Amino acid sequence: MPVFTHVTPAGLEPLAQHGFYPVPTKAPYERARLQSKAVTLVLFASNKLLVQGTPANAEETAALLRKLGIGKEDKHPAFREEHGMVIGSDEALKGDTFGGIVVAAVKADDGQRRQLLELGVADSKSLGDEEVLLLAPRIEKMADYEIKNLYPEDYNGHDGNVTALLNRLHKECYYYLKPGKHIVDKYPGCTVGDIAETKAESKYAEVAAASILARATALKQLEELGAEAGFRLPKGSTHVEEALQELKRRRLKPERFVKLNFRNVQKALRE
Repeated sequence: MPVFTHVTPAGLEPLAQHGFYPVPTKAPYERARLQSKAVTLVLFASNKLLVQGTPANAEETAALLRKLGIGKEDKHPAFREEHGMVIGSDEALKGDTFGGIVVAAVKADDGQRRQLLELGVADSKSLGDEEVLLLAPRIEKMADYEIKNLYPEDYNGHDGNVTALLNRLHKECYYYLKPGKHIVDKYPGCTVGDIAETKAESKYAEVAAASILARATALKQLEELGAEAGFRLPKGSTHVEEALQELKRRRLKPERFVKLNFRNVQKALRE
């Protein structure tokens, strides 16, 4: 799925001369949505434009966008060619102060893999939140998947060995979906998978799809926890001090919202 950046609604107006017409948007983070006989264009609030359709039709539209000078093309690296049944798995929230941990896996055969490629799966780190939330339900409709969504209380209840926890969750996802060749985005201490590679989410379509499901689930978990806490929870582990202090000011149980084994959490709780 071609992606173009720096696109505005006004910049899409020339497409009306080429068979594209506006249709209603489907989410609050969409700025515009255009349709032709074979292609759908989705413009996000981030000014990213996604071109959805078969590879041939999407590429034809991408060529038109280049010719008209609409936006700047954002090329994702090509995935490795795979055959047969493949199960890819990846995780999210591992390094985040707030939230627990999520591991997701996606299983695809040759036909489903083509569908994932046509959908435009990519390493979730290269996508905006709105793109992830758009793609996730579509992946769930076209391929088998499994998600292990641990909230902070569950995370804090394990024995403290995060590597062992990740190995267990990746393995559980694989056993739920097997048979298939298991490909894992490698992390320190990884002992699972038939193939474990660093940055596998940028090399294998199934791992990319799993990274999208994991991140979409993580975003929803943080939103739910934020609603419970009464304020927006930050992502990552930098610039979280104010939010940690807000937990204390509101006298909320930290184990419900953060990873207690993180040093910045322990420091904040001692102060």
